[in-house]
Amino acid sequence: MSDLIRRQPSFNISMLLTESLEKDEHHRIATYARWLDERHMLWLQPNLAKYRDFLLNEYLGRDGKPLSPNSVKAHLSSIRGRYKALLRDNDTRDRLYNMTPQDASPSDRKALVDEVLKRLSNAIEPQTAPVKVVTRQDVRDDEHLRLTSSQASQLMAMPGTTTLLGLRDTTVIALMLCTGIREAELCALDVPDLRQRLGGALSLHVREGKGSKERLIPYGELEWSLAIADRWMENAGIGKGPVLRGFYKGGKAVRSTRLTVRAINQILERYPIMIDGELRKVHPHDLRRTYARRLYEAGMDLLAIRDNLGHADSRTTLKYIGTMDVDQRKPPTVYNFDLSSLVSSNNTGE
Repeated sequence: MSDLIRRQPSFNISMLLTESLEKDEHHRIATYARWLDERHMLWLQPNLAKYRDFLLNEYLGRDGKPLSPNSVKAHLSSIRGRYKALLRDNDTRDRLYNMTPQDASPSDRKALVDEVLKRLSNAIEPQTAPVKVVTRQDVRDDEHLRLTSSQASQLMAMPGTTTLLGLRDTTVIALMLCTGIREAELCALDVPDLRQRLGGALSLHVREGKGSKERLIPYGELEWSLAIADRWMENAGIGKGPVLRGFYKGGKAVRSTRLTVRAINQILERYPIMIDGELRKVHPHDLRRTYARRLYEAGMDLLAIRDNLGHADSRTTLKYIGTMDVDQRKPPTVYNFDLSSLVSSNNTGE
């Protein structure tokens, strides 16, 4: 996947800053990039109105004093100028192209890039943006992401596996996609929980499920996710205790304490994916929904999915599976009729 995403959380700075900037412009854009990073926001989704409010109400200049209105205008002008330069730069287009689904056709990938650049341009100069009406079917269900198999694979590839941080984040994503566990259940995992048995099948042990209920989730053919977790634990020197942990400042030394639910959300926010020409943030429950949907489409029994997810009611599981698109809702051939037995309407017969 693209370096644009993989280098988070510093990717905003690396993308927006350049050596050719003058000293004042460099300071203004660096301040903006840090503001984005601190809020886990993307340079591709600017909110200059929100940033203007920050400059006016919270930010103190290098002299320790609030900025004047003219200084705020200068900050915003520098940022707009940098964005316009990025929009003209072919390297920006190349980076975005590398983020698009690899199994899409070149023309579709180019169209996605064009759409993202148009959205970015409209965000920088909203007064020039056309008003567009978009109609969607099944709007209620559309608010929740259910990744395709290709999108899920892309998401798992984003953190990379060449660093401890990347391995840890890949483990988080892989375990959630391959077992459907909740973020709190993921945080509670200890090393022995990764390898338990259910009827002889290698399974994940959820010790602290919702309502204090334990359950075992067979890995099945998704057992490969354990190889990722094993590599993370080996490189991090984890032999017992919590599987998933944070880092000390600097990102090299691993803490002994387990990750929090908030940390899981922040990890996923680092890796937005391109869906329908738009970068979308992925939330933990989106991965649970993805697990339910993909297993259901693969033919797994609804009750088995319910048990794996830890639901008390199958109706809840159906909500996770979600509304099928039109092609999936077309029934297969389950009945047959001998059409040759039909007679012409003018052959009435007695």
